[in-house]
Amino acid sequence: MDELQEHPFLQGALSHLLTVAGFLLALFLIARLLSEKRQPGNTFAWLLGIVLVPYIGVPLYFLFGGRKLRRLMARKTPVEPTLPVTDFTPGHHANRPIARAVSHAGGSPPLPCNSLQLVTTGEDAYRQLVEQIRHAQHHIHITTFILGRDDTGRRLIDLLAERARDGIKVRLLLDSVGSMFITRHFVRPLVEAGGEVQWFMPVLPFSSRRSSANLRSHRKIAVIDHSTALIGGHNLATDYMGPDAHDGRWTDFGTVVRGPAAILLNDVFIADWCFASHQAIEKIRAEIPPETASQVCGPAELQVVASGPDVHGDPLYEGLVAMIQSANQSICIITPYFIPDEVLQRSLIVKARSGVAVTLLVPAKSNHPITDFARRHYLRELREAGVTVKLHGPRMLHSKATIVDGAIALFGSANFDLRSLFVNFEIGVLVHSQAEVAQIAAWADSLLANAAHSPTAPKRHQRFVQHLLEDLSRLLAPLL
Repeated sequence: MDELQEHPFLQGALSHLLTVAGFLLALFLIARLLSEKRQPGNTFAWLLGIVLVPYIGVPLYFLFGGRKLRRLMARKTPVEPTLPVTDFTPGHHANRPIARAVSHAGGSPPLPCNSLQLVTTGEDAYRQLVEQIRHAQHHIHITTFILGRDDTGRRLIDLLAERARDGIKVRLLLDSVGSMFITRHFVRPLVEAGGEVQWFMPVLPFSSRRSSANLRSHRKIAVIDHSTALIGGHNLATDYMGPDAHDGRWTDFGTVVRGPAAILLNDVFIADWCFASHQAIEKIRAEIPPETASQVCGPAELQVVASGPDVHGDPLYEGLVAMIQSANQSICIITPYFIPDEVLQRSLIVKARSGVAVTLLVPAKSNHPITDFARRHYLRELREAGVTVKLHGPRMLHSKATIVDGAIALFGSANFDLRSLFVNFEIGVLVHSQAEVAQIAAWADSLLANAAHSPTAPKRHQRFVQHLLEDLSRLLAPLL
């Protein structure tokens, strides 16, 4: 530094080189942003950060900005079904365009011959999971966003360790951000018993060739013996599930799936597991008994929809758009966080104005205040268009489901926000069979019956401050 101070020319040259390098780096990042074909709001938010505050925006983009990183995902086996499926057409003719749109965007075709059992409480979710783990014959595959350092998390680790000692092959995949407080010591009983634990996408950049601080696995799947799956919004923590009732437990939703759809969900797990563990996917798939596909044949017609950087399109998003735009009578959306893009928002507004009964259920107060501010603008627009907006409380609502015309339903891990629909690794199931859709609609009606109507616009003296916070939250919303 002293030499630079003594030679102003060198100091000026270095400053000039740094400026040129920063300019070229910004151009590279802007070109990369545009090539990723993001939503306009997301692109604009990142552009503002990179151009106006580059010393903050550029590092943040390297940490959190990636969406579908081609080189990274080239090392991950694509989520593709191993079942010899045909172009099955859903029994309800109105669902055919939706099923086709989802399949073309990267989702699996609809499959008949499944059974579907609803899981509507945290106590039932825990009981179902424990029961399935205890009755496993050879394999237990679980992936989750959050494993809690609490009573529920410890009980499940102990139970999985017990089954591993019984000779069951146990694999547990944890997201590195959602389960960042889970240490190897916490899961040591499972590992010492012969089970395997992996962390998906380490947070620190360059810590491995398969790291990212932005691309998170939000999938929640438990597959037992390759043919029975539990899927929904429940994480493995006391807030979501447990053996006893809990006053603060969140309202969540999931299902038990048996049949060909469960086998596809197992394929999704295997692809994620092999990416995180560097194990050969052929070796894992070779463990699947050949008779697995024919064990169950139920009445449910289901379509497994994996979405994220490992899928070439955005099937969950396109499925939602197709469902909403096909509605003739009713649309019911249940979600903990509501931050839609312009297409989804305008589609809901147009449907409401055309006479379709549109209902939206969100928590009265979520666990992320910034998303509550960000949603206010969207909720106000929907109310003005005639949408019924209802608030669930006092418990946090973590359920995710969309039901259209009582003819088709979508549930899974994805929230109705930009991160779930365009960035995260997510999993969903489209339900095409009428009896199962009716069950989901009845559950939704039970929640709506106990929900309060959303209040109207804020009082005059509150408008400036609240609108300012709304605008700031909406600006940040694409980055959440």
